[in-house]
Amino acid sequence: MCGIVGYIGSKNAQEPILEGLTKLEYRGYDSAGISVINHQQLRTVKKVGKLNFLKNSLQQSPLEGKIGIGHTRWATHGIPSDVNSHPHLNNKGTISVVHNGIIENFLPLKEFLIKKGYEFLSDTDSEVIANLIDYYYEDSIESAVKNAVRDLEGAYALAVITTEEPDTLIGVRHESPLVIGLLDDGFMPASDIPALLAYTEKVKYLENGDIVVMTKNSIDIYDSENKKVERETKKIEWDLESASKEGFDHFMIKEIYEQPKVIKDAIRRKCVDGVLNLGDNTFSKEEWNSFESIYITACGTAFHAGEVGKIAIETWAKKQVQTEIASELKYYQPFIDEKTLLIVVSQSGETGDTLAAMREAKKKGAKVLAITNVVGSSIAREADKVLYCYAGPEISVASTKAYTTQLIALYALALDMAKKLGAMDEEKVQNWIAKMNNLSSTVEELLDSQGERYKKLADHIKDSKSIFFLGRGIDYLSAKEGALKLKEISYINSVAFPSGELKHGSIALIEDGTPVINIITQSNLVDKAISNIKEVKARGAFTVAIGDNNNDGIKEVSDVVIPIPLVDDILAPVISVLPQQLLAYETSVAIGNDVDKPRNLAKAVTVE
Repeated sequence: MCGIVGYIGSKNAQEPILEGLTKLEYRGYDSAGISVINHQQLRTVKKVGKLNFLKNSLQQSPLEGKIGIGHTRWATHGIPSDVNSHPHLNNKGTISVVHNGIIENFLPLKEFLIKKGYEFLSDTDSEVIANLIDYYYEDSIESAVKNAVRDLEGAYALAVITTEEPDTLIGVRHESPLVIGLLDDGFMPASDIPALLAYTEKVKYLENGDIVVMTKNSIDIYDSENKKVERETKKIEWDLESASKEGFDHFMIKEIYEQPKVIKDAIRRKCVDGVLNLGDNTFSKEEWNSFESIYITACGTAFHAGEVGKIAIETWAKKQVQTEIASELKYYQPFIDEKTLLIVVSQSGETGDTLAAMREAKKKGAKVLAITNVVGSSIAREADKVLYCYAGPEISVASTKAYTTQLIALYALALDMAKKLGAMDEEKVQNWIAKMNNLSSTVEELLDSQGERYKKLADHIKDSKSIFFLGRGIDYLSAKEGALKLKEISYINSVAFPSGELKHGSIALIEDGTPVINIITQSNLVDKAISNIKEVKARGAFTVAIGDNNNDGIKEVSDVVIPIPLVDDILAPVISVLPQQLLAYETSVAIGNDVDKPRNLAKAVTVE
């Protein structure tokens, strides 16, 4: 969840590091800091709270130097404080380290170092690294880092500098992301691509276990066996403009309105001359037939997409699928073996729980197909097959366009499977592709037609202590995503229920005026959904329906109807989620919350 940015080159390091950290604010953090070396003097400034606190401090006393490292921290060990913030130094104040991840064995390492005479100022696991490097330091920071990481257990990305070798910057990648930006005058290690966009379009993605040694004029990469290796230089497809707000008040609303384009792009990239063709990103007919079980696993929004994917695969390919939250699947895999396919879904490709579940399944021989938005991410690298979402950078913590493009990828996968297994002929597959192609214009139509409606409704519900979301069948899965969006950024207790389940206990929570959001898109379940709305309305609920405005039954039982275009039932989640995203956004704005950076949350949840 933390963000790392380093710099070595001919410029003053403070500027690119702060710029890079600004671009990583979307990851979520509670403190920030920076270390710079100048004339063999190490200066470190770190502040709890928003990045602006650090920037304000540096305005008063700027740092000078051509090499430095910076960090935004999301607390895992020790409360947010100046002392617990990164960078962390060794006792001598000659080595500075920033760390993303968790060191699982930090307590025995800390005890060992204390016995050796080291003292610790913070409550973090990360301070152990700085002193451990110091313990191993003799005449080379490179050797010291390599020796130290052999003792570390857990997930970590590191950037390290020392006054003993003020022209060297070390980076380490182990189960946590780190990329290297190639500049005209040096190098920038960073946790994610947006940190580099203002300075370069050329990057090297490090492999798991890589250690990189950088000077102003050279870069050497060593793999986990300490062999010198080359990593391919790749061009970043994103530009700086795509990571800016472009006139919108927040990244979230910008990304909501980007969905017509990214949906269109996502479908186009999965077709060749208009025909579905996933190429080497999927399995052959023989491989599909060889899988005796299929699992889908993910976390949060990605899990909701995965649940819709389960319905698509079962409906179109006639293959049974089991869905399981990744944090649970890691510890309970009794039926996963070499005849299992595990489909993992992750926006960042770095989700810690999903990675852990995936790795356990691979140990048992399972094949893995990943659906992710980030090229070169850990999940993408470790999976057997990868389908990319092509949503572009998603900055807001609350996922919107990544969710809809995950749905597109899952639909495409289900159709590919259906075709190869003989459950659907080519003509039917292409009919569905044509319907998916129409989604882009349908989404655009919906987004352009109802702006003020959500502000008015948000003003009505913003003071509610709880809000319920109801749906039947696939609509329940959409309701789960709507409830998650609202609670993420409004902090209102929002809970989704299958419509028919509410009366089995939870209806006791309905009070006079309680908002109940009802998703109604499934043609064969409309009458049942209307009956469920009557049940809550009879108990005083304020009822909102997202569905067909021309249905008299829906209008009769609803205080507010949010009309949406009708599409095929199985594709409806792409449409029905949009009003829920907009309602969540407007409610958060009405309350006055920080929409893009909700409290306690992070964009890339890289720890378990």
